[in-house]
Amino acid sequence: MWDKIVLFVTICMVTLFVRKIISAKPNKIQFYSYFAFFYVTSSLLACVIWPYFLLSPKNVRNAKLSANILKHITKVLDIKWELRNGEILTEDRGAVIVSNHQSAFDILGLFNVWEVVGKMTAIAKKEIFYVWPFGLAAYLAGVVFIDRSNAKKSYDQLKITSDVMVNQKVKIWLFPEGTRNKDYTKMLPFKKGAFTMAISAQVPIIPVVFSPYYFINRKKTLFQKGHIVMQCLQPVTTKGMTLDDLPRLMEEVRNSMEATYDQLAIEVLGNLPKNYQHTTAG
Repeated sequence: MWDKIVLFVTICMVTLFVRKIISAKPNKIQFYSYFAFFYVTSSLLACVIWPYFLLSPKNVRNAKLSANILKHITKVLDIKWELRNGEILTEDRGAVIVSNHQSAFDILGLFNVWEVVGKMTAIAKKEIFYVWPFGLAAYLAGVVFIDRSNAKKSYDQLKITSDVMVNQKVKIWLFPEGTRNKDYTKMLPFKKGAFTMAISAQVPIIPVVFSPYYFINRKKTLFQKGHIVMQCLQPVTTKGMTLDDLPRLMEEVRNSMEATYDQLAIEVLGNLPKNYQHTTAG
């Protein structure tokens, strides 16, 4: 008898759980299930793929392979990524790609454009390395981890990365805001690292602007299907620049990215249905 009661209760709980996940009305179960799916699936795929990376450890082509697999998570989360002016990213040259950083799901944006870019790696804070098995797979795929609390070590690591960028024509993707920005109306101040590296290597900076994550809000446990535009801007040359030009370069890039971000916000939000519950904060 008790086994039937347990089975009945289990079926009721699973049914309720599934109904909450597929509900059109936002709720906590749905919200946290999407994030859990993202993290768990990424970890499981990392478990499967990292041994293969041992054949050619820290090769940036490993990252392209893993991106082609992991990008399919997007389909379940129902996020559409639209890349504009993607041909700018295809040229075979070293470059520093900078983009705004709003959510952990930005990495899915990278996964969806990695094949277009080709030889590319990313800069990440060292703490992510310890999130195994994902951190281990990322390390073996060529992702560069830096210790932001140790300026000298970070500088030395970025110097090595700059050499790879020049000699192997690898593109480096960074988030100059340094942390996720949960205010979808503006960008955080930029840090110097990406721009210092570009000037030192004399490679161009390619700004890529992500439109607002209007469909995600943690406080409201809001996670709906969404559309993110990734707009590539024209490369900004650093030829002939020195570190004296750093403030001007940072201001120029940030101003152009903010202007584009504002335009994309107007476009994307303006195309939403009238009854769509969007947000301006993550």
